Amino acid sequence: MDETTDKKIITIILPCYNEEKNISILYRELERVISHFRKYDWELLFINDGSSDLTINEIVKLQIKDENIKYIDLSRNFGKEAAMLAGLDHSIGDAVLIMDADLQHPVDVIPEMIKYWEEGYDDIYGKRLYRGKESWLRRLLTRIFYKILSNTSKIEILPDVGDFRLLDRKCVDALKEMRETERYTKGLYCWIGFKKKEILIRQGERRAGKTAWNLRALFKLALNGITSFSSAPLQLMFTIGILFSFLAFCYLLFILFRTVIYGEPVRGFPTLVILILFLGGVQILCFGVLGLYLSRIFNETKKRPPYIIREKS
Repeated sequence: MDETTDKKIITIILPCYNEEKNISILYRELERVISHFRKYDWELLFINDGSSDLTINEIVKLQIKDENIKYIDLSRNFGKEAAMLAGLDHSIGDAVLIMDADLQHPVDVIPEMIKYWEEGYDDIYGKRLYRGKESWLRRLLTRIFYKILSNTSKIEILPDVGDFRLLDRKCVDALKEMRETERYTKGLYCWIGFKKKEILIRQGERRAGKTAWNLRALFKLALNGITSFSSAPLQLMFTIGILFSFLAFCYLLFILFRTVIYGEPVRGFPTLVILILFLGGVQILCFGVLGLYLSRIFNETKKRPPYIIREKS
């Protein structure tokens, strides 16, 4: 690609993890859309996030045929958040479009995204009208997570909005400045601000392969999102501490009063056991919340890079 041209460049970042069977289909779909926008130069930037299949081989095959294709092969699986950051760090486009490689994001809305970018919007994101074939439990937990996050965060976290979006270069540069080790990019998109535009989309089904986003991975991402953008758990711990201290003081006065007036035989063992177990459980929960925040501090102080590149082209 000739970078000295006056044409603007649009980079499409494609994080890949075990997408061997989807790569060629994805390329054909993108090429169909790109062919209608020859006024732009295009860069297709594949990020191979430590795939255990032949994903990187499929990418290299495509690169032989198309000089617009670039790739970054990470040394191991660092996770999608780190893979997207690698793409942002190495993209050259005036605009950057982020989409999954599993074909769940509809490529046919890309022209609409470009249209709004040309009109001056900086962040054009897809909001899901349909989330695909998700279990009722996953949909319920997702709604609960976004409800908690929106009510506890100081910024608005958009529900049903993922990573499928087109970003102007100024947004990309802002995201590159934030080097957290444990990233929650969906929150960072909202944190940086800029002029945003919503596009309603219907998320498709995965064409081939198996998703890596099981409930355990999603739960970990949810905890990361809450601890990244809200101190509400710590504030809740403080409130619980004050409440139980007040109740304990009231109970102390009650026992003192009853002992002075009526005397107190040796009894109340069941009550004592229940109180000890209950307060012990609350303390363990509070220590766990503290541990989550301390682990984030610990990981950030190590200053390790978010990803390591094995090879790029």
